[in-house]
Amino acid sequence: MEFGKLPDISKVDFSLPEDASGTAETLRKYNKSEKFHFYIGCTGWSMKEWVGTYYPAGTKPEGFLRAYGKQFNTIELNTTHYRIPSPEQIQNWKKDTPADFRFCPKIPQILSHSRDLGISNPLFLNFCEVTAQLEEKLGACFLQLPPHFGLQQAGILERFVERWPKELPLNVEMRHESWFEDPTDEQEKAFDMLAKAGVGTVLTDVAGRRDVLHMHLTSAVAMIRFVGNALHPSDYSRIQGWIPRLRSWHKAGLQEVYFFTHEPDNLLAPELAAYLHQSLLPFPEIVARGPEKITTDAAGQMSLF
Repeated sequence: MEFGKLPDISKVDFSLPEDASGTAETLRKYNKSEKFHFYIGCTGWSMKEWVGTYYPAGTKPEGFLRAYGKQFNTIELNTTHYRIPSPEQIQNWKKDTPADFRFCPKIPQILSHSRDLGISNPLFLNFCEVTAQLEEKLGACFLQLPPHFGLQQAGILERFVERWPKELPLNVEMRHESWFEDPTDEQEKAFDMLAKAGVGTVLTDVAGRRDVLHMHLTSAVAMIRFVGNALHPSDYSRIQGWIPRLRSWHKAGLQEVYFFTHEPDNLLAPELAAYLHQSLLPFPEIVARGPEKITTDAAGQMSLF
Protein backbone atom coordinates (compact mmCIF):
# COMPACT_ATOMS: atom_id res chain seq x y z
CA MET A 1 0.00 0.00 0.00
CA GLU A 2 1.66 3.24 -1.20
CA PHE A 3 -0.98 5.60 0.20
CA GLY A 4 0.57 7.82 2.88
CA LYS A 5 4.04 6.29 2.69
CA LEU A 6 7.01 8.54 3.60
CA PRO A 7 10.71 8.11 2.78
CA ASP A 8 11.62 9.56 6.19
CA ILE A 9 9.49 8.85 9.26
CA SER A 10 11.84 10.35 11.85
CA LYS A 11 9.62 13.41 12.42
CA VAL A 12 6.28 11.60 12.52
CA ASP A 13 4.20 11.66 15.70
CA PHE A 14 2.78 8.14 15.78
CA SER A 15 0.72 8.60 18.95
CA LEU A 16 -2.94 7.75 18.55
CA PRO A 17 -5.35 10.72 18.44
CA GLU A 18 -8.10 11.10 20.97
CA ASP A 19 -11.43 9.52 20.13
CA ALA A 20 -13.73 11.54 17.91
CA SER A 21 -16.69 13.12 19.66
CA GLY A 22 -19.21 10.61 18.30
CA THR A 23 -17.35 7.39 19.13
CA ALA A 24 -18.52 7.04 22.74
CA GLU A 25 -22.12 7.78 21.73
CA THR A 26 -21.96 5.15 18.99
CA LEU A 27 -20.57 2.42 21.23
CA ARG A 28 -23.17 3.09 23.94
CA LYS A 29 -25.84 1.80 21.54
CA TYR A 30 -24.38 -1.72 21.54
CA ASN A 31 -24.58 -4.41 24.18
CA LYS A 32 -21.35 -4.93 26.07
CA SER A 33 -19.93 -8.44 25.84
CA GLU A 34 -17.53 -10.41 28.01
CA LYS A 35 -15.46 -11.46 24.99
CA PHE A 36 -14.70 -9.80 21.72
CA HIS A 37 -13.39 -11.22 18.48
CA PHE A 38 -10.10 -9.95 17.14
CA TYR A 39 -9.37 -10.91 13.54
CA ILE A 40 -5.78 -10.57 12.28
CA GLY A 41 -4.83 -10.75 8.63
CA CYS A 42 -2.84 -9.48 5.67
CA THR A 43 -3.83 -8.35 2.19
CA GLY A 44 -3.31 -11.51 0.14
CA TRP A 45 -2.36 -15.16 0.33
CA SER A 46 -0.43 -15.58 -2.94
CA MET A 47 3.00 -15.03 -1.41
CA LYS A 48 5.54 -17.64 -2.49
CA GLU A 49 8.07 -15.89 -0.25
CA TRP A 50 6.17 -17.19 2.80
CA VAL A 51 6.80 -20.82 1.84
CA GLY A 52 9.12 -22.31 4.43
CA THR A 53 8.49 -19.54 6.97
CA TYR A 54 4.71 -19.18 7.34
CA TYR A 55 3.64 -21.77 4.79
CA PRO A 56 5.01 -25.33 5.04
CA ALA A 57 7.96 -26.08 2.80
CA GLY A 58 6.81 -27.38 -0.56
CA THR A 59 3.42 -25.63 -0.48
CA LYS A 60 2.19 -25.11 -4.04
CA PRO A 61 0.21 -22.04 -5.19
CA GLU A 62 -3.04 -24.02 -5.18
CA GLY A 63 -2.45 -24.67 -1.47
CA PHE A 64 -1.61 -21.11 -0.47
CA LEU A 65 -5.11 -20.19 0.77
CA ARG A 66 -5.33 -23.35 2.91
CA ALA A 67 -1.90 -22.54 4.38
CA TYR A 68 -2.91 -18.91 4.92
CA GLY A 69 -6.12 -19.91 6.68
CA LYS A 70 -4.19 -22.03 9.17
CA GLN A 71 -2.11 -19.00 10.15
CA PHE A 72 -4.60 -16.11 9.95
CA ASN A 73 -8.32 -15.76 10.61
CA THR A 74 -9.16 -12.96 8.17
CA ILE A 75 -7.98 -11.30 4.96
CA GLU A 76 -8.29 -7.88 3.39
CA LEU A 77 -9.61 -9.28 0.13
CA ASN A 78 -8.10 -6.94 -2.43
CA THR A 79 -8.73 -9.31 -5.33
CA THR A 80 -12.41 -8.26 -5.35
CA HIS A 81 -11.32 -4.65 -5.96
CA TYR A 82 -10.31 -5.69 -9.47
CA ARG A 83 -12.86 -8.32 -10.37
CA ILE A 84 -16.02 -9.87 -8.98
CA PRO A 85 -15.41 -13.52 -8.08
CA SER A 86 -17.56 -16.27 -9.49
CA PRO A 87 -19.88 -18.29 -7.23
CA GLU A 88 -17.51 -21.24 -7.79
CA GLN A 89 -14.58 -19.21 -6.47
CA ILE A 90 -16.59 -18.22 -3.41
CA GLN A 91 -17.38 -21.85 -2.63
CA ASN A 92 -13.73 -22.85 -3.08
CA TRP A 93 -12.60 -20.07 -0.75
CA LYS A 94 -15.07 -21.22 1.87
CA LYS A 95 -13.98 -24.84 1.52
CA ASP A 96 -10.28 -23.96 1.86
CA THR A 97 -10.57 -21.97 5.09
CA PRO A 98 -11.34 -22.92 8.71
CA ALA A 99 -14.67 -22.29 10.41
CA ASP A 100 -13.41 -19.20 12.27
CA PHE A 101 -12.08 -17.50 9.11
CA ARG A 102 -13.64 -14.26 7.83
CA PHE A 103 -13.24 -12.64 4.40
CA CYS A 104 -13.37 -8.84 4.12
CA PRO A 105 -14.02 -8.10 0.42
CA LYS A 106 -13.06 -4.73 -1.03
CA ILE A 107 -15.81 -3.27 -3.21
CA PRO A 108 -14.79 -3.37 -6.89
CA GLN A 109 -13.03 -0.30 -8.22
CA ILE A 110 -15.43 -0.14 -11.16
CA LEU A 111 -18.11 0.72 -8.56
CA SER A 112 -16.23 2.58 -5.83
CA HIS A 113 -14.37 4.88 -8.22
CA SER A 114 -17.32 5.78 -10.43
CA ARG A 115 -19.21 9.04 -10.14
CA ASP A 116 -22.18 7.59 -8.23
CA LEU A 117 -20.21 4.86 -6.40
CA GLY A 118 -21.68 2.34 -8.80
CA ILE A 119 -25.27 2.36 -7.57
CA SER A 120 -26.56 2.68 -11.15
CA ASN A 121 -24.32 -0.13 -12.41
CA PRO A 122 -25.87 -3.63 -12.68
CA LEU A 123 -22.61 -4.96 -11.22
CA PHE A 124 -23.59 -3.38 -7.89
CA LEU A 125 -26.26 -5.99 -7.22
CA ASN A 126 -24.12 -8.69 -8.80
CA PHE A 127 -21.31 -8.00 -6.32
CA CYS A 128 -23.75 -7.97 -3.40
CA GLU A 129 -25.35 -11.26 -4.45
CA VAL A 130 -22.01 -13.02 -4.91
CA THR A 131 -20.59 -11.63 -1.66
CA ALA A 132 -23.63 -12.81 0.29
CA GLN A 133 -22.68 -16.37 -0.68
CA LEU A 134 -19.76 -16.15 1.74
CA GLU A 135 -22.47 -16.54 4.40
CA GLU A 136 -20.94 -17.18 7.84
CA LYS A 137 -17.45 -16.50 6.48
CA LEU A 138 -18.22 -12.90 5.54
CA GLY A 139 -16.53 -10.46 7.86
CA ALA A 140 -17.14 -6.89 6.70
CA CYS A 141 -17.02 -5.49 3.20
CA PHE A 142 -15.23 -2.23 2.82
CA LEU A 143 -15.75 0.69 0.52
CA GLN A 144 -12.58 2.64 -0.24
CA LEU A 145 -13.67 6.07 -1.42
CA PRO A 146 -11.45 7.51 -4.16
CA PRO A 147 -8.97 10.24 -3.15
CA HIS A 148 -11.04 12.96 -4.85
CA PHE A 149 -14.29 11.98 -3.09
CA GLY A 150 -14.79 14.77 -0.57
CA LEU A 151 -17.28 15.77 2.07
CA GLN A 152 -19.24 17.77 -0.50
CA GLN A 153 -20.19 14.42 -2.06
CA ALA A 154 -21.59 12.99 1.17
CA GLY A 155 -25.04 12.84 -0.43
CA ILE A 156 -23.76 10.28 -2.93
CA LEU A 157 -22.35 8.20 -0.08
CA GLU A 158 -25.71 8.40 1.68
CA ARG A 159 -27.50 7.10 -1.42
CA PHE A 160 -24.97 4.26 -1.63
CA VAL A 161 -25.60 3.33 2.01
CA GLU A 162 -29.37 3.45 1.47
CA ARG A 163 -29.09 0.98 -1.40
CA TRP A 164 -26.51 -1.28 0.26
CA PRO A 165 -28.12 -4.53 1.58
CA LYS A 166 -28.50 -4.26 5.35
CA GLU A 167 -27.52 -7.90 5.86
CA LEU A 168 -24.02 -7.28 4.48
CA PRO A 169 -21.69 -5.63 7.03
CA LEU A 170 -19.92 -2.59 5.60
CA ASN A 171 -17.10 -0.23 6.61
CA VAL A 172 -16.08 2.92 4.72
CA GLU A 173 -12.61 4.38 4.23
CA MET A 174 -12.41 8.12 3.51
CA ARG A 175 -9.24 9.67 2.10
CA HIS A 176 -10.02 13.23 1.02
CA GLU A 177 -8.79 15.84 3.52
CA SER A 178 -12.21 17.50 3.80
CA TRP A 179 -13.51 14.61 5.91
CA PHE A 180 -10.94 15.33 8.64
CA GLU A 181 -10.42 19.10 8.73
CA ASP A 182 -11.69 21.16 11.65
CA PRO A 183 -15.02 19.62 12.74
CA THR A 184 -18.07 20.93 10.92
CA ASP A 185 -21.78 20.23 11.07
CA GLU A 186 -21.49 18.56 7.66
CA GLN A 187 -18.89 16.13 8.96
CA GLU A 188 -20.96 15.22 11.99
CA LYS A 189 -24.04 14.76 9.83
CA ALA A 190 -22.16 12.37 7.51
CA PHE A 191 -20.72 10.27 10.33
CA ASP A 192 -24.11 10.25 12.06
CA MET A 193 -25.68 8.97 8.84
CA LEU A 194 -23.24 6.03 8.85
CA ALA A 195 -23.92 5.35 12.54
CA LYS A 196 -27.69 5.32 12.07
CA ALA A 197 -27.28 2.82 9.21
CA GLY A 198 -24.95 0.61 11.26
CA VAL A 199 -22.15 1.19 8.74
CA GLY A 200 -18.65 1.28 10.20
CA THR A 201 -15.56 3.25 9.31
CA VAL A 202 -12.02 2.23 8.38
CA LEU A 203 -9.13 3.65 10.40
CA THR A 204 -5.87 3.80 8.47
CA ASP A 205 -2.69 4.10 10.52
CA VAL A 206 -0.03 5.32 8.06
CA ALA A 207 2.95 7.64 8.46
CA GLY A 208 2.20 10.29 5.85
CA ARG A 209 -1.52 10.84 6.46
CA ARG A 210 -2.18 10.99 10.18
CA ASP A 211 -5.49 12.74 9.48
CA VAL A 212 -7.08 9.53 8.13
CA LEU A 213 -6.63 8.04 11.61
CA HIS A 214 -9.77 9.90 12.60
CA MET A 215 -10.83 7.57 15.45
CA HIS A 216 -14.50 8.00 14.62
CA LEU A 217 -16.34 4.71 15.12
CA THR A 218 -19.84 4.48 13.66
CA SER A 219 -20.60 0.82 14.42
CA ALA A 220 -19.54 -1.96 16.77
CA VAL A 221 -17.04 -3.24 14.18
CA ALA A 222 -13.63 -1.58 13.91
CA MET A 223 -11.53 -2.08 10.78
CA ILE A 224 -7.90 -1.00 11.03
CA ARG A 225 -5.42 -0.88 8.16
CA PHE A 226 -2.00 -0.64 9.78
CA VAL A 227 0.85 0.37 7.45
CA GLY A 228 4.26 -0.46 8.86
CA ASN A 229 7.71 0.67 7.80
CA ALA A 230 9.73 -2.52 7.21
CA LEU A 231 9.58 -3.49 10.90
CA HIS A 232 11.04 -0.20 12.08
CA PRO A 233 10.99 -0.08 15.92
CA SER A 234 8.06 2.32 15.69
CA ASP A 235 5.97 -0.46 14.09
CA TYR A 236 6.10 -2.39 17.36
CA SER A 237 5.49 0.59 19.63
CA ARG A 238 2.53 1.60 17.48
CA ILE A 239 1.05 -1.90 17.85
CA GLN A 240 1.41 -1.59 21.61
CA GLY A 241 -0.41 1.74 21.48
CA TRP A 242 -3.41 0.18 19.78
CA ILE A 243 -4.07 -2.52 22.36
CA PRO A 244 -5.28 -0.35 25.28
CA ARG A 245 -7.41 1.72 22.92
CA LEU A 246 -9.13 -1.34 21.47
CA ARG A 247 -9.65 -2.82 24.92
CA SER A 248 -11.25 0.41 26.12
CA TRP A 249 -13.54 0.42 23.07
CA HIS A 250 -14.53 -3.15 23.83
CA LYS A 251 -15.47 -2.18 27.37
CA ALA A 252 -17.65 0.55 25.86
CA GLY A 253 -19.42 -1.75 23.36
CA LEU A 254 -17.03 -2.73 20.56
CA GLN A 255 -17.74 -6.27 19.37
CA GLU A 256 -15.27 -7.09 16.57
CA VAL A 257 -11.92 -5.89 15.27
CA TYR A 258 -10.45 -6.54 11.84
CA PHE A 259 -6.76 -5.61 11.94
CA PHE A 260 -4.79 -5.80 8.69
CA THR A 261 -1.02 -5.48 8.71
CA HIS A 262 0.69 -3.92 5.69
CA GLU A 263 4.44 -3.89 5.10
CA PRO A 264 6.48 -3.04 1.97
CA ASP A 265 5.61 -5.68 -0.66
CA ASN A 266 3.83 -7.48 2.22
CA LEU A 267 6.86 -9.72 2.73
CA LEU A 268 7.16 -8.78 6.40
CA ALA A 269 3.44 -8.41 7.15
CA PRO A 270 3.22 -11.82 8.93
CA GLU A 271 6.02 -10.79 11.29
CA LEU A 272 4.02 -7.81 12.46
CA ALA A 273 0.82 -9.85 12.64
CA ALA A 274 2.60 -12.44 14.79
CA TYR A 275 3.83 -9.71 17.12
CA LEU A 276 0.30 -8.34 17.43
CA HIS A 277 -1.11 -11.76 18.25
CA GLN A 278 1.53 -12.43 20.91
CA SER A 279 0.82 -9.01 22.43
CA LEU A 280 -2.88 -9.91 22.78
CA LEU A 281 -2.34 -13.19 24.64
CA PRO A 282 -2.29 -11.68 28.17
CA PHE A 283 -5.86 -10.43 27.76
CA PRO A 284 -8.42 -13.21 28.28
CA GLU A 285 -11.36 -11.20 26.94
CA ILE A 286 -9.80 -11.14 23.46
CA VAL A 287 -10.58 -14.06 21.16
CA ALA A 288 -7.81 -13.99 18.55
CA ARG A 289 -5.70 -16.18 16.31
CA GLY A 290 -2.48 -15.18 14.60
CA PRO A 291 0.49 -16.59 12.71
CA GLU A 292 3.46 -18.50 14.02
CA LYS A 293 6.69 -18.88 12.11
CA ILE A 294 7.54 -22.40 10.93
CA THR A 295 10.97 -23.65 11.89
CA THR A 296 12.88 -26.78 10.85
CA ASP A 297 15.01 -28.71 13.33
CA ALA A 298 18.26 -30.51 12.62
CA ALA A 299 16.37 -33.66 11.61
CA GLY A 300 14.38 -31.70 9.04
CA GLN A 301 11.14 -31.80 11.05
CA MET A 302 8.96 -28.71 10.79
CA SER A 303 7.33 -27.13 13.81
CA LEU A 304 5.66 -23.83 14.70
CA PHE A 305 7.99 -21.46 16.47
